[in-house]
Amino acid sequence: MKSQLTLLAAAIALALGTSVQAAADTKQINEQHKAEVAKCKDLKGNAKDVCKKEADGKQKVAKAEAELKEHDTAKNRLKVDEAKADAHYGVAKERCDDQKGDAKDACQKAAKAERDGAIAQAKKASLDSEGKTKQPRAKKE
Repeated sequence: MKSQLTLLAAAIALALGTSVQAAADTKQINEQHKAEVAKCKDLKGNAKDVCKKEADGKQKVAKAEAELKEHDTAKNRLKVDEAKADAHYGVAKERCDDQKGDAKDACQKAAKAERDGAIAQAKKASLDSEGKTKQPRAKKE
């Protein structure tokens, strides 16, 4: 009975330690985000918007990486890759705002295509890591 209580106490301590670490990571991520957004304050126009998108993207990626650190699963690895693709897309799309007309449209399409390709590749890698890739079936003769 005493050993069961010891095991239970150890399990609770481990769970609380993980929760405390996760809370500390989240606090650090949010503080870092505030500091990066503060750097954008002196910028003007689209440069300021790009700076904010970069800070937001870094925060999103950092949160996904923190979740992965806490629970290393294929789903969380996919979330990290998607967060990186979305962050890169957000910044690229914001940079396209410096252009006008057809050049802006082409820039935005290229950014979207790059994001979609990165997400598709991440999903494929996630499926591969889970062993869920479809093997071609042998033809019956």
